[in-house]
Amino acid sequence: MKCALLLSAGAVLTLSSALAIAQDSPESLLPPGFEKPKANTPKPATPARPDAPGAVVQPIPASGSPAAAARPAGSTLPSGAHIPTLHELETMSPDQLDELLGLKPKFDMPAAARRSLKQVGILAEDEGGMPVGSVGKQNPLLVMALLNGNNGQLVSRWGHILLRRALASRLDAPNGMNPADFAAGRAGLLVRMGEGEAARELVQDVDAGNYTPALTQAAMDAYAFTADITGICPVTAVIGSQRKDADWRALRAICSSFQGDGSSGQAQLDRLTGEGGWPRIDVLLAQRYAGSAGKARQAVKIEWAGVSDMNPWRYALTIAVGLTPPDGLMKDLPPRYAYVAATAPMLGLETRAAGADRAGAAGILSSASMVDLYSQIYAQDDINGDWAKAADTLRSAYVAEQPADRLTAMRALWDGGADEEARYSRQVLTAYAAARLPVLNDYAAQAPELIASMLSAGLDQNALRWSAQADTGSIAWGQLALAAPARSTPVDGSALSSFYGNDKSDGYRKSRFLIAGLAGLGRVDASTAGSFSGKLGIDLGRQTKWSRLIDQAADVNNQELVVLLAGLGMQGSGWDKMTSVNLYHIVSALDRVGLGAEARMIAAEAVARG
Repeated sequence: MKCALLLSAGAVLTLSSALAIAQDSPESLLPPGFEKPKANTPKPATPARPDAPGAVVQPIPASGSPAAAARPAGSTLPSGAHIPTLHELETMSPDQLDELLGLKPKFDMPAAARRSLKQVGILAEDEGGMPVGSVGKQNPLLVMALLNGNNGQLVSRWGHILLRRALASRLDAPNGMNPADFAAGRAGLLVRMGEGEAARELVQDVDAGNYTPALTQAAMDAYAFTADITGICPVTAVIGSQRKDADWRALRAICSSFQGDGSSGQAQLDRLTGEGGWPRIDVLLAQRYAGSAGKARQAVKIEWAGVSDMNPWRYALTIAVGLTPPDGLMKDLPPRYAYVAATAPMLGLETRAAGADRAGAAGILSSASMVDLYSQIYAQDDINGDWAKAADTLRSAYVAEQPADRLTAMRALWDGGADEEARYSRQVLTAYAAARLPVLNDYAAQAPELIASMLSAGLDQNALRWSAQADTGSIAWGQLALAAPARSTPVDGSALSSFYGNDKSDGYRKSRFLIAGLAGLGRVDASTAGSFSGKLGIDLGRQTKWSRLIDQAADVNNQELVVLLAGLGMQGSGWDKMTSVNLYHIVSALDRVGLGAEARMIAAEAVARG
């Protein structure tokens, strides 16, 4: 058995997303000083539970904090301590007064109800999650570098799905790292990926009394993404005034209103307006949201004049109060806003469907969830226009009596996508309709897109029924050569040459991805792979620090670390940002650690979308 070496922590990690995006000539993706990952071995004795006798649940307030200001009679206040004015006392909520007077407990959850920080996550190993000790013996700096160095935008739908699974898994934190900070790193990456719901569930798996500054920020980002404004209130009650930034103060004011002290909450928001802590539009939105609580039901008029941009909290508050942002503010925004729209239950179905044209291709929405969304549109009599027509077309794609009519409906949906990303989202939408289509020679010309549609949902067995209609060297043949669960004989050079001759992609990208995927899965012999790679001008044997790390993680069978490294190497806005060398190492490493199904789907997706 190969000996595992401890990862060195010599260098300070400063991974930027620019380094992580695949290039034609990939440079180092990790800083120097890191060697082989450690093999998965049982984790040593775990730290004391938060509820264990003597365990510190929350740090003792520093001198000068509101809690420290409440001292025994006769004691003197520390130099520089702030004494609230009468006006400030009048506008304080009971919660703030308790904090000021030292009456508020640090953490009032009963000890028996407190949760352990061991194995934080939402997906257990027997539910499909990664092994709990996967990163327990890894260097914390490396693990956080892999999380913080990923910008969350992956070229592959299947790569996104796999990374989400790894981040949501119930895991032990690396030795020496606060488990709350480990959860924060994972939740932060989930938010950047557009997985707000998963991030919210992850931060909710940690008791508020164990929150660190990093987890507090990650929780705020997750609640903003999901427009769950009051979801942060249990955390604000525990953290109190330890944070003083404008976002935090606005949220505390909203929470005060929803805890029954509307006048104090509105007064706090008024102060934010006077201090310029938040832009006026954001304060107005917060006041409208807060005003919906209590008996007052305060109405606030929202004026968009002069507002020139959009930000996460502004968007969250806007949709949370039932408003629609002006169209001018929603143009040319980052993909995260489309991802929010696709999954936000308070938005209209048409707005959600438009977001689904991005979220489906990204891997955020499954085929089944997209069909469910369109089914709701179909059932709404008051929805007309393009989306109603698309929903009706989808119904025909599934239930039309004649197969030719079903295929025509599928093609209409694909062609109705605004761009290649939307087109692929529509293929995700029709995956099960494609699987129900009978295999006929008359449809052979559509086989590549039908196969791509089925494989987008992992329907490899259904796709393989089209093998007879997939001529050797065609795009359909290339996808099936990669997607098949097993292959009895290696792919020969003549088949690869035929594929190359039919390849119309830019720079023969599909051919590059095909040879990388086949080599990674071991479905082509070394001499054929070398000859074809030379023809394409690529060197699959070239090594970088990133490639050595992912190979070594595979050597010690560490699934979690392989997936985190694969996610780092799959960053980019499209498959043109992916290199065949990166794809080869990713497919090979995933296949070696028992994730062969995901490796096959990623490789086939590369050929379909490259």
